[in-house]
Amino acid sequence: MKLFGSSGTRGVVGDGLSPEFVLRVAKAAGTVWDTDRVVVARDTRTTGEMLSNAAESGLASVGVNVDRLGVTPTPGVVRYCEVEAVPALVITASHNPPEYNGVKLVGSDGVELSISELERIEDHILSEQFATATWDDVGRVRNVESANRDYVENLLSAVDREKIADANLTVALDPGHGAGALTSPQFFRELGCDVVTVNATPDGTFPGRNSEPVGSELEDLCRLVKAADADVGVAHDGDADRAVFVDEDGEFIPGESSLAALAAANLSPGDTTVAAVNVSQRLVDVCDDVGADLELTPIGATNIITRIRELWARGESVPIAGEGNGGIFFPNFRLVRDGAFVGAKFLELVADRPASELAAPYADYHNVRVNIEYDSEAELEAMLDAAREYAENSAATPNTTDGYRLDYGDAWVLVRPSGTEPKVRVYAESSEYERAQELADGAESALRVALDSLN
Repeated sequence: MKLFGSSGTRGVVGDGLSPEFVLRVAKAAGTVWDTDRVVVARDTRTTGEMLSNAAESGLASVGVNVDRLGVTPTPGVVRYCEVEAVPALVITASHNPPEYNGVKLVGSDGVELSISELERIEDHILSEQFATATWDDVGRVRNVESANRDYVENLLSAVDREKIADANLTVALDPGHGAGALTSPQFFRELGCDVVTVNATPDGTFPGRNSEPVGSELEDLCRLVKAADADVGVAHDGDADRAVFVDEDGEFIPGESSLAALAAANLSPGDTTVAAVNVSQRLVDVCDDVGADLELTPIGATNIITRIRELWARGESVPIAGEGNGGIFFPNFRLVRDGAFVGAKFLELVADRPASELAAPYADYHNVRVNIEYDSEAELEAMLDAAREYAENSAATPNTTDGYRLDYGDAWVLVRPSGTEPKVRVYAESSEYERAQELADGAESALRVALDSLN
């Protein structure tokens, strides 16, 4: 696909992403979807209202009515789509920096669109084949005020509320100024937790921290956990479809470790879990210990969702899936990454054992990630050619599911282009930090030599 990546389409507003482009996406989606209603929602980004207005105009121009949800977490939008049987355009760039925005498309079944469905819409965008409504048949826009409250109520009914309440937990929460600021504080309080917050005011400039909830961005949350004597810290990204954690000692828990802990608690022998090709050895070890199967896909929610549906069609059980960035699926609840739900499932475990003990079995792994930016397609192609040559000359057999993954037994390294930013990413993991850094440095060096050769 030319326009859509692993999580919809994203770009820097004013430099690749414009209201005109969002208008065309909305017109194409409204043309392709056989429906008279479509949802439009957004996260807190400062450009969100502008782009939502463009989406609403595009839909109305092809004769589609709009349910305007306003600022709503992506999983809250998905719930609304499922209940109302209507598709959605979500204006969000998830974890990207504030200058970014994007469009995520959700079907009337409450599931992000498959690649084949995205390709149909993309074809209409590129060919500019749009329906046209007459002046008296344009769509109407109505405000929906209840989506966030209904989302919280649904979450409360889906988790072990009594167990969490009985544990008398103190939760330090960092919604990162994103859409989760409107729902997660209320949700965790109604679970019976004492909740303290940081970065909990909706603000699309993300003044307190960047939207991506990685360890280096969560120093305020770590301090809050210790100051409040909290049992756990929970952090979201901009559209609240991720959750990562800080233990009771104020130490960041890598997303790969929390995924492994949740998988160990939810997988049974004969189950299958699905993860992206950058999967941590932590999850591999859990599957081996439990007797569960592990299926790998290209990186991105769309790819994981597609594989889960294929496994369901074969009658297989998939109780948990996801990536080590905090984007975790509990498919039996809903086929969406849901940061608040994942947070509550982790609280169910913390009710029995401290967060540090939950993470301890998965502490002997070290991850290194390097991002290499590019400015042109020529630079991207040069780096991908270098990655291919590096992989072919290695002592490991490359896994080319998504980029080039090299497994060495004691460690692995992956090189792949980002699906959301003009970057090539290098991931490495080992039980020894020096080994992971060595592998990341080797791959990065090969890519930078290729870049230097163009100058």
